Amino acid sequence: MTFAVAADAYDRYIGRYSRELAPRFLDFAGVQAGPVLDVGCGPGGLTAVMAQRFGAVKVAAVDLSESFVAACRTRVPGAYVRLASAEALPFADGTFEAALSQLVLTFVKEPDRMAAELRRVVRPGGVAAACTFQAEGFALVRTFWEAARRFDPNAPDDARLPFRRMPELVALWERAGLRDVTTGHIDLEERYADFDDLWAPFAFGIGPAGGYLVAQREERRAAIREAYRELLGAPTAPFSLPARVIAVRGRV
Repeated sequence: MTFAVAADAYDRYIGRYSRELAPRFLDFAGVQAGPVLDVGCGPGGLTAVMAQRFGAVKVAAVDLSESFVAACRTRVPGAYVRLASAEALPFADGTFEAALSQLVLTFVKEPDRMAAELRRVVRPGGVAAACTFQAEGFALVRTFWEAARRFDPNAPDDARLPFRRMPELVALWERAGLRDVTTGHIDLEERYADFDDLWAPFAFGIGPAGGYLVAQREERRAAIREAYRELLGAPTAPFSLPARVIAVRGRV
């Protein structure tokens, strides 16, 4: 599994959901003014929306991927974008009105430390918010694992990943000492031109599903592809897949 890929590769896979999600997640967070921080910014989907609303000079972003940091800097000129860990944010206490993390929390090594860092860098009264795909709610990868398990009953599943269920998110925010903790969900739908438009990005090895696929023998990869296509009804025209995102916010 990797996220150290070219920004265009990510855009074709998860990024297409991130772009649709970003303005709605920002609305959920209820942020009214900058400065704001995007933690785990990727190529800059949420960062760009923040810059549109509050001005790039009031936006900061961090990510662990050098390629994503470079892409975010290019896509959001004027924003302060740094290579940094979510568990060790390079900012002083109380720097921001809000700190948001979109579709990242599941993959953070020390989530409690990350939540504490979000709280630390936000001013009193400000907002810390995060969101993840709901367990069983992300059709793109749920269908992949269903296909994979036809040939490997022990194939993992994104639904087993942490923070894919609301109680986990709430408990994490409460442990961090955030108050007025509020939850919500955001439903998305992404359209694909054809099956190849959906399937091709799996070969980039991004995330758990992509990492699993590229580790398989060529014959197994082809079998999973055909099983996936069959599960979708062998589409020959454009089609859409749904996704549900769960979100949590709290005040400092």
